[in-house]
Amino acid sequence: MVDFGGWSMPVQYTGIIDEHHAVRGNLGVFDISHMGQFFAEGADSAAWLNRLLTNNVDRLAVGECQYTFLLNENGGVIDDLIVYRVGETRYLMVVNASKIDEDFAWMEGQARDGVSFENHSAHYAGFAVQGPKSAQLFDSFFSGKYSRPARNEILAVEVDGLTYFIARTGYTGEDGFEVFCPAERAVRSWNDILRKGAEFAIKPCGLGARDTLRLEMCYPLNGSDLACDTTPLEAGLGIFVDLHKPEFIGRETLAEQKKHGVKRRLVPFKMTGPCPPPRSHYAVFKGDQKIAETTSGSLSPTLKAGIGMAYIPTEFARINEQIDIEIRGKRFPAVIEKKPLHRVGSTAN
Repeated sequence: MVDFGGWSMPVQYTGIIDEHHAVRGNLGVFDISHMGQFFAEGADSAAWLNRLLTNNVDRLAVGECQYTFLLNENGGVIDDLIVYRVGETRYLMVVNASKIDEDFAWMEGQARDGVSFENHSAHYAGFAVQGPKSAQLFDSFFSGKYSRPARNEILAVEVDGLTYFIARTGYTGEDGFEVFCPAERAVRSWNDILRKGAEFAIKPCGLGARDTLRLEMCYPLNGSDLACDTTPLEAGLGIFVDLHKPEFIGRETLAEQKKHGVKRRLVPFKMTGPCPPPRSHYAVFKGDQKIAETTSGSLSPTLKAGIGMAYIPTEFARINEQIDIEIRGKRFPAVIEKKPLHRVGSTAN
């Protein structure tokens, strides 16, 4: 157990590699109760969110969601989050645990009439069920009472008179569902998921497996790969930025980067020989020149090689470019790869 965003969180249950393979091959469940839940509601809520977030909320129908960014005035990432449209004028935002207070203060500071904005993070627990058998678990759990939400959709269901939100997004690359339930139902819901999932060989999973799974997919981690001095365009995530919509905070910087190009890019790399696993803040070299530091790094259980990400100057940020990573005072060869590092075999139904 370790401190994570003010929560006591498990690094592993049965082991990182065991849990990683469970998600890739069968089914795993992560406790994500540490993540925050904000609600915005009102006639002007969509317009308000569109001024705060990079993606275009107007594209969402009720029951749909999108990945997006909350930026500072300089275009730097305060947080990456998912916004769900759960009613005609009501939106749920799921934010990173370590950013709950900062996000809420920033957004509340931009408050406007016609919008009710509330932090309900203490009211909800959350669980992420991930793996190729997650759809089978959903059907088994609800016995056909509810149709599965499609990818990037959210469903509100009633359980014992209480509202549960079930979304189909994920942070592992596998098919999966996020379940947000009233906090007082946390233990019961966790145990219900494990009991129902037993026939699909479900395993509880910790932070270690979460990190290796997301890194194989090149999904960024806020605070490591994303920060207040990095922009979504530098991170290669411009698809989640709508520069055609009306003004939003940070837009000017992103428009300039779009026009003139970025000077660095977040790229994945794979070690090409035996070496200790790379970690964050390791020096990256091109020849004798230090050009960057790693932002993330780990041993990939699937690829059986060291992998990581780093912001590399644009002139070197090319697929198949040879670089070196300094690990414990020695340099080891690596190559810049195409995203994602792992191609998931299963697809959502």
